[in-house]
Amino acid sequence: MSNKDVRVVLAHGAWADGSSWARVITTLDAEGIMAVAAPLPLTSLADDVAALNSPLDRVAGPVVLVGHAYAGAVIAETRSPRVKALVYVAALAPDEGETVADVFYRRPPHPFAPKLAPDANGLIWLPESAFAAAFAQGARSEDLAVLAAVQRPISPACITVPVGRPLWKDVPSWFLVAEDDRMIAPETQRGMAARMQATVRSHPVDHAPIVTAPKLVTDIIREAVENVTEH
Repeated sequence: MSNKDVRVVLAHGAWADGSSWARVITTLDAEGIMAVAAPLPLTSLADDVAALNSPLDRVAGPVVLVGHAYAGAVIAETRSPRVKALVYVAALAPDEGETVADVFYRRPPHPFAPKLAPDANGLIWLPESAFAAAFAQGARSEDLAVLAAVQRPISPACITVPVGRPLWKDVPSWFLVAEDDRMIAPETQRGMAARMQATVRSHPVDHAPIVTAPKLVTDIIREAVENVTEH
């Protein structure tokens, strides 16, 4: 088996959409690794898992599943036997019985982190200023403009439901710790990665390395893909 036989499925986090993976997708494609981005509705954890299962059903062969931020919880809820490895990119990894909110709020927020609350429609939006202040402070101005323009709000139903037995207990996992993250505390990321017994790669990047440091993201994805091909 070669790297070209493994499929990569990417799941975006809160306040993002599949376009946030653009540079990761093109870099993987240049290496002959096919990747697809799952369009998560961010309406409930169950809805997002269902939306992830759809591209999983469409691709053939073994899969490396990659989640950014909130999507770390989503990728661990799938039960597809073709998922052979998980990759967490500055992501949240609640254990069985925990909620996303439990781990997200485990430590005090960064001073530049935005205050979050549902709007009149019950959805949580990221203030536009927060993209440059906390979400992707290392991004170029044009990238910040796109991130703000395409953001998807997240429902509290995504983050307040206890998760089941996470898949990272059964398949190998990798974790990119973002040491300059202002949304999810780096200490929280390291703690989750340790209890997962994940292979950890730590870098001085912001919360959105999929946009601001795509090569580091593709490097860790490639590690997981190569592990699948060797086993």
